[in-house]
Amino acid sequence: MESSTMMKSFRMTLSDIGAIVRRNIMRFRRTPEIIVFSSIQPIMFLLLFNYVFGGAISAATPGAKYINFLLPGIMAQTALFSTLQTPIALIEDLDKGAIDRFRSLPMSRAAVLAGRTFADSMRMTFIVLIMLVFGTILGFRYQAGGGKLMAALGIVLLFGYAFSWLTATLGMFIRNSEAVQTAGFLFVFPLTFASSAFVPVDTMPNWLQVFSRNQPVTQLINSVRSLMLGGPTDQVWIIITWSLVIMAVFIPLAIWKFGKTV
Repeated sequence: MESSTMMKSFRMTLSDIGAIVRRNIMRFRRTPEIIVFSSIQPIMFLLLFNYVFGGAISAATPGAKYINFLLPGIMAQTALFSTLQTPIALIEDLDKGAIDRFRSLPMSRAAVLAGRTFADSMRMTFIVLIMLVFGTILGFRYQAGGGKLMAALGIVLLFGYAFSWLTATLGMFIRNSEAVQTAGFLFVFPLTFASSAFVPVDTMPNWLQVFSRNQPVTQLINSVRSLMLGGPTDQVWIIITWSLVIMAVFIPLAIWKFGKTV
């Protein structure tokens, strides 16, 4: 009997999550500007870095195409930047009273957060795929087969999904959209720019190399490069572990703070 009750509760939670996901996707359809501008920013990064730094990097590494080095970094950066929209949307729902309406329904509170993060992950997936297509147009060529390409996309999206729970938690504690966006950039920018996204770590000062080599975004980018271009894939399990640890910490923390907030 207890097992049957738990299964029923689990199915109801999944149904609640599905309803929230559909509601958020409909919001994307009503305001396509969210998708459009979220896509334009990483395309601008790709164009600027490829054509501004591409010549210098290629000269320093003869025989290597900078776009092949750059695209995995831009994909990882795009996933992280996409997560900054999660807390802003949650705060907007809180301020406009949408969360109060959800509270009046017999639904799981965790479903509101899970539905938000799943919907944002779908948006993230669309944007990352656009980056892959656009990078291919600029000359990127993956060299390790379709299976490893799918694995590379998978770990980018897994880490991005895990990171969205971190930013959701940040939003629950700050509760101001302008402040949370600024706070998010304060730690997303160092993680992305002090990484192997745009230049080899070996070119950085020694003290910065220590941080860059051991932080998760560099490990994510290196894993994606190895999967897409061929190379050792030992860091893939490291980034999967990072993702699971982030979710293990921030999913319960976000749900707890959400319960206290509403």
